[in-house]
Amino acid sequence: MSRSTPRFRQTWTALRALLVFTVVLGLGYPLVVLGLGQSLFPVQANGSLVRVDGDVVGSSLLGQSFRDADGDPLPEWFQPRPSAAGDGYDGGASGGSNQGPENPDLIAAIEERRAAIAAFEGVDPASIPADALTASASGLDPHISPAYALLQVDRVAAARALPESAVHDLVERHIRDRDLGFVGEPTVNVLELNVALAQLDEAD
Repeated sequence: MSRSTPRFRQTWTALRALLVFTVVLGLGYPLVVLGLGQSLFPVQANGSLVRVDGDVVGSSLLGQSFRDADGDPLPEWFQPRPSAAGDGYDGGASGGSNQGPENPDLIAAIEERRAAIAAFEGVDPASIPADALTASASGLDPHISPAYALLQVDRVAAARALPESAVHDLVERHIRDRDLGFVGEPTVNVLELNVALAQLDEAD
């Protein structure tokens, strides 16, 4: 009996510790974080959903394709950067190509994209920025550079019969500065820009 008592106490102590930590870390902590997220950052906590007339059209955190059924880019929309996630912007297959900068397949893909974009936009191939030619590490990046967004202004304006100045100003208003003023590079969220473009077109 005397030998089993310390063992019983140790076991009981361990079980009580397990119960306490399960309640505190398994229930209490997640509920506190959930409550703080919903009260302080409700939009972000619920997926940063973008709505148009009450309908969800996507998330500002995830890129999406603006192409037709044949995979051709739609001229009336701003186009995102390429995606290596599945067939393109597939949330279930997020990831990059993992091809190095000297990989011949990657080099060939970049040159093919450069030629296609130059023809589609009617611009000098040398003026096409790098993000228009390469996929992001996740394949789901919703942002492009201001340079790539501005490069598309003429084509989008022509496709929608809108003044180039109006579309240019729309892009300028959607340029997001560096985080904290110095982290990263300025970006443009393609989905948010296209939603604003549709509203501009309707108001015209």
